[in-house]
Amino acid sequence: MLLFKNIKGDKLDPVQHTIEVLKNYPYAEIHIGTDSQNINKQTHYTTVIAYRLGTRGVHYIFNKSNRKLITDMWTRLWKEAELSIDVAEWLTQKITLKVEIDMDYNSDESFKSHKLISAAQGWANSLGYKVNIKPNNQIATRAADYHCK
Repeated sequence: MLLFKNIKGDKLDPVQHTIEVLKNYPYAEIHIGTDSQNINKQTHYTTVIAYRLGTRGVHYIFNKSNRKLITDMWTRLWKEAELSIDVAEWLTQKITLKVEIDMDYNSDESFKSHKLISAAQGWANSLGYKVNIKPNNQIATRAADYHCK
């Protein structure tokens, strides 16, 4: 089981938590996204499952992990896609639901992350996920960015 926490630090089972959210908000949109930061001699990853509750805001849970420092940008950013897709696949195998994946890659060609869009978005789309890239709908990756620092 993957361990996620809420902003209070309470450990949560994401499957049970998602079921509860959907009971109370059956039209909630579910977004999954990951962000990373290199801090000191480690690469920090935060993956977020965000629940957009219609006009009532967003609620999210997150998982943080640290790895040996990854200096290659392509490798570090590709791992963000892997983590998001892994969580989406795991969650959708446990519960039948629609998930969107937010990728922290920029549609502006002047950004290096732009080069990953075609491969990462194609992979997620081939699995049936809608993908949001910057500047569109960055619900989960904004929260992930906040918790990565």
